[in-house]
Amino acid sequence: MTSLKLTAEPVPVRVYPAGNELASLLGFNGISPGPEIRAMQGQRISVDFENGLNESSSIHWHGIHLENAMDGVPVLTQAAVEPGETFNYSFDLANPGTYWYHAHHRSWEQVAKGLYGPLIVEESAPPPVDQDITVVLDDWRISQSGELLGDFGNLHDFSHAGRLGTYASALFSKDKVRLGDRVRLRLINASTARMFDLEIGGGSGMIVAHDGMPLASPSPLRDSPLLLAPAQRTDVILDATGPISFTLLTNQGPYDLGTIAAGEGSRVRIDSPIGPLPGSRRPSADFESALSATLAMQGGAMGGRHGGDDIWAFNDYSGLPDEPWQRYELGSTARINLRNDTAFPHGIHLHGHHFYELNEDGSPGHFRDTTLVMQNQSREILCVFDNPGKWLLHCHTLGHQASGMKTWIEVF
Repeated sequence: MTSLKLTAEPVPVRVYPAGNELASLLGFNGISPGPEIRAMQGQRISVDFENGLNESSSIHWHGIHLENAMDGVPVLTQAAVEPGETFNYSFDLANPGTYWYHAHHRSWEQVAKGLYGPLIVEESAPPPVDQDITVVLDDWRISQSGELLGDFGNLHDFSHAGRLGTYASALFSKDKVRLGDRVRLRLINASTARMFDLEIGGGSGMIVAHDGMPLASPSPLRDSPLLLAPAQRTDVILDATGPISFTLLTNQGPYDLGTIAAGEGSRVRIDSPIGPLPGSRRPSADFESALSATLAMQGGAMGGRHGGDDIWAFNDYSGLPDEPWQRYELGSTARINLRNDTAFPHGIHLHGHHFYELNEDGSPGHFRDTTLVMQNQSREILCVFDNPGKWLLHCHTLGHQASGMKTWIEVF
């Protein structure tokens, strides 16, 4: 059993290096992002969450296959934790991989203020690497002096692409490697809205996992861009040939997010091929008897009318309905068409499960918990509902979730 305490509290942080002011963020245990939690596959974790804020909060354990009561969603799975109160989260860590934890009450504001942290579940037989480095990608809406701007929840952000920051960076758990090191990079997009179109330089290697789940066949990195929607994660293993750089590709040109320095050092070089990570548990999908459903994303600026009563909607309904959008018998398989009828991309996250992104020919592709559906496009997913309870399904552009783009599924 791994036991720890996480206290949510205000934290002043110098986010913008060129500014002379500290930003008023939120964090856990005095730091923002919160402490990196590392535990072994198969362990049980117990977290006493103390709310030291002046507002309600909760913690969602993003990507973890856990008991429904531990999922951290106020109204749906628990009551919000009030100021001064404590809530114990306890669950098993069945699958290794790169995950994260974050606030799930007023998340469009609390996560934007930094109330999140990495959660790493280590394999019982990890791949051979010299360095294992967590890379948290985020952006902040910061003034020239370095203060966090407080215009949260404005109508423009909610109805367009979300709260995009004025300053972005990559935060590293280690800031130096040795030339020739084999390095595992665990990338986490912790932003509330920004799509990180990322280029990694300073080494050659392979993409080995998405959203904590290993790729059956790792794909070459080759300094090609990676696109991570909010909440998505990607693991890369590379051999460092120089400083490891992270660049955000934008319409205005490349934007430097930060660099991990590389220095000389004596060591035995790992020269074996970079192969697949150890496999995680994947339920057996029944393709032939899969139930079909369509979830249409509607609304937003330039999105036309819909039947919901907020900015965004799923299938003409805004916000959490009293009854689940779908009910699935435990162990059943569903094929869901995610249809984006809006002018903006959406990263759709299903709690408590992973699912297959289906390729154009209907074959299973990546196994993820958050999938990116581009504007005016569709994506089919295949999910085995093997975890009983009430599970949130929502857009992880958190301003979109707050203004209507969420529903829930019951597995019984």
